Amino acid sequence: MGGGRMLNNLGIVQACVHGSLHGDPTRRLGGRSILEWVVRRVTDATRLNGVILVTCDAEPCRAIGRLAPSDVPVFVGSEGDALARCAKALEQYAAEGVVCVRGDNLFVDPALIDRLITAAESYPDCDYAGYSLRDGRPAVFSPVRVYAEWFRASALQRANRSARTPADRADVTRYFFAHPQKFHLRLLPAPAEIDRDDVRLAVDIEEDWDHALALFEALGPEHLEWRGIARLLDHQPALRRRMAALNRRRTAASALES
Repeated sequence: MGGGRMLNNLGIVQACVHGSLHGDPTRRLGGRSILEWVVRRVTDATRLNGVILVTCDAEPCRAIGRLAPSDVPVFVGSEGDALARCAKALEQYAAEGVVCVRGDNLFVDPALIDRLITAAESYPDCDYAGYSLRDGRPAVFSPVRVYAEWFRASALQRANRSARTPADRADVTRYFFAHPQKFHLRLLPAPAEIDRDDVRLAVDIEEDWDHALALFEALGPEHLEWRGIARLLDHQPALRRRMAALNRRRTAASALES
């Protein structure tokens, strides 16, 4: 990749989000770092023509970038915000569509990525495609971290030229939802089986890591797709109660910080 023909869809795994990742992508699960799990799960999406890791030139993001598998290109940007880094990466890795995934989204699901790309390509005017929760909120902001986002590359470049505030530039998504009148947004309904308050698949805190280990041990590395997780959680009411309590606690903490 890079310098050749334009790709239909490029996957970008972001190793720098809001200056750092919420979780610790260097932690290891089954012999692999979280970041490597994320990259490999993204490469399993059949509708992507290539995958790169995007990071910045500051530590610890540069160190995190070195965790990428050897067959996945790493783009190191000097830009101080996520929006500019992704836009700059597209100058080297040209693509019509871009799928963005956070580097600590351990349970990102390749089947949901493929579904997203198929939906986006069925609407020629689509600038952004993502998943929506039952209450209308973007699923990518939820603690059920199985989701990715699709952007038309030209729309992402347009957002990069227009976004001004630090908050809009720190997140690839924020400007699109802050200015919906400027873009054609498509939101697919999130799977009902995991669109619930007692499901949490983030790895932000130590309790999340304990839950991730439990899911990994129960399902194994080959069966961590969202359907298998949903079926398992249906038979684990105690685990769902703990997840629900964590969601309530984290939501309350976020409300106090804002």
